[in-house]
Amino acid sequence: MSRLLPQPFVSLSILGLWMVLAPSMSAGNFILGGVIALAIPWVTKGFWPDRPRIARPVAAVLLFLRVIGDIIVANIEVARLVLGPLDRLHPHFLDIPLDIDDPFVATVFASIITLTPGTVSVDIDRERRILLVHALDVTDPEAMIATIKQRYEAPLKEIFQC
Repeated sequence: MSRLLPQPFVSLSILGLWMVLAPSMSAGNFILGGVIALAIPWVTKGFWPDRPRIARPVAAVLLFLRVIGDIIVANIEVARLVLGPLDRLHPHFLDIPLDIDDPFVATVFASIITLTPGTVSVDIDRERRILLVHALDVTDPEAMIATIKQRYEAPLKEIFQC
């Protein structure tokens, strides 16, 4: 089974995102999404030699749903911000201290942040254990750092037990 589905959660995530982004919920879109969801992990399996195992799959599904919800809300907020007066924007670079040791999980954390509109992960400094993030609108940097750590890093630590 692991030869056909080297990363079942990644395949499921790709299929889920494909169906959310597809113009319709047709059988053709589901089949095409399924082929892509099977192909990408299989083609890239050589790049994932020491990936950690998911210890809490239910927490992973909950985090996935949270990220999808946050993407939807952030799209609305970013649209409101960029369509309004630009002097309302308060862009800021954030140094987020990492409590994650595993490089793969840190990369997943950075990727989740980048997926959410209005934020972009710029660099993971593994020596200083800092994730550099640029945010489009920050009024309280410390509160935003705490929110990002609580919403994404804490669940990732639970999911991967790291």
